[in-house]
Amino acid sequence: MATLNANVDKLNTYLEQFRDKGILNQIAGKAVPAIAGAKFESSSPVDESLICSVARSTEADVDAAARAAAVAFPIWRDMPALERKKILLAIADGIEARAEEIAFCECWDTGQALRFMSKAALRGAENFRYFADQVTSARDGKNLASPTLMNVTTRVPIGPVGIITPWNTPFMLSTWKIAPALASGCTIVHKPAEFSPLSARILADIAADAGLPAGVWNLVNGFGEDAGKALTEHPAIKAIAFVGESRTGSLITKQGADTLKRMHLELGGKNPVIVFDDADLERALDAVIFMIYSINGERCTSSSRLLVQDTIREEFEAKLVERVNNIKVGHPLDPTTEIGPLIAREHFDKVQSYFDIAVEDGATVAAGGTRVGDEGFFVRPTLFTQATNQMRIAQEEIFGPVLTSIAFSSEEEALQIANDTAYGLTGYVWTNDLTRALRFTDKLEAGMIWVNSENVRHLPTPFGGVKASGIGRDGGNWSFDFYMEQKHIGFALGDHKIPRLGV
Repeated sequence: MATLNANVDKLNTYLEQFRDKGILNQIAGKAVPAIAGAKFESSSPVDESLICSVARSTEADVDAAARAAAVAFPIWRDMPALERKKILLAIADGIEARAEEIAFCECWDTGQALRFMSKAALRGAENFRYFADQVTSARDGKNLASPTLMNVTTRVPIGPVGIITPWNTPFMLSTWKIAPALASGCTIVHKPAEFSPLSARILADIAADAGLPAGVWNLVNGFGEDAGKALTEHPAIKAIAFVGESRTGSLITKQGADTLKRMHLELGGKNPVIVFDDADLERALDAVIFMIYSINGERCTSSSRLLVQDTIREEFEAKLVERVNNIKVGHPLDPTTEIGPLIAREHFDKVQSYFDIAVEDGATVAAGGTRVGDEGFFVRPTLFTQATNQMRIAQEEIFGPVLTSIAFSSEEEALQIANDTAYGLTGYVWTNDLTRALRFTDKLEAGMIWVNSENVRHLPTPFGGVKASGIGRDGGNWSFDFYMEQKHIGFALGDHKIPRLGV
């Protein structure tokens, strides 16, 4: 309790910067209110208390930000690579210096537990350092010789880009998008989720303090139906990097169609974790629990469908129930808390609705399935058993600390169930049979697969999904493929024969 009270005192100190002026936009290097003067209120999911007011941007604000990004683009694009690298490293330093502040504000803003958010800022700094190291080679190309030409390729930044980020781990995911965009030489307009605006404002301040030229990094707060729509439709914005729901990804693709925008969509998932009876079951149990109940279950890569072989199902589920019932739900700034509150009432109501849906469809609520307390948006970690893959709890993305367990008898049946969903982001396979792992991963419809492991992110590897889980890849060189245009130049090696017409 003493540690929690001390952390709350620190939090209140960090929140002072927002209480008087609220959260402003950042346009052309200046912190400014919305042009129309509109605001909305941001509250904490912990106790529903007001945090501060936030600028509510409209089309006019987005237009000003996009124009600022367009003006700044040639300045940033043409700055020597080593100078841009120096600024990105300074941003990383700034993130590390304010890591505790970022973590505390994010906990209060999103409800995420400190044990996870304490590392989020450092991961954000790591993102900036990684892509800073790529700045000097980002535009490198290839020499592709042919009989008559020396063919040279190069890459150039695409221009101003719009970055729309979600409310789950918003700081880390923002750096994941913004760092490679800046490293490539693009300028940005960032619209964070309206539910979690605090860390985006801190990050913009850090970038300004690091010496980023005015207009390179613009921040517009607001809602998807006005600020988001204006950003995806703006002709000065050449590409949109979006993280969020699949249906929203479809909508912004339609909105960007008239201006032929390039789209990178990191969308939802209903990811399977498949546990065969020859697996290391204790390690599999740890991984299954971690990947659905950490981060409040509010992440796209969570393993929300457990496919467990029928020969071990009863034993495995019994251990699951015991562990799930022992997970500590509590105040996010308490270091012992494992699950905090869900992000907002709208999402809280959605997650709770699946408790009734599960029962109506014939599943068993083996653990959880209830609210915790009368204040805030807390739910008990939940496990559904006796489920089939046709149930809504197995097909729809609940996006909370809710796991659906489904039995299978054979490798073929497990593969059929795993692929029988609209999504295809990640998959997790637990087996000690190497040939089975090779067969199964080859046929599993997912953009990312881990064998005998939870999700362990390695920055140079491609991150993204298939089917309704997205288009495009993040990470390493794949990020530059999105934020940059390929260019080819052919140099004649001699006087090769050119066909002559009209002679």
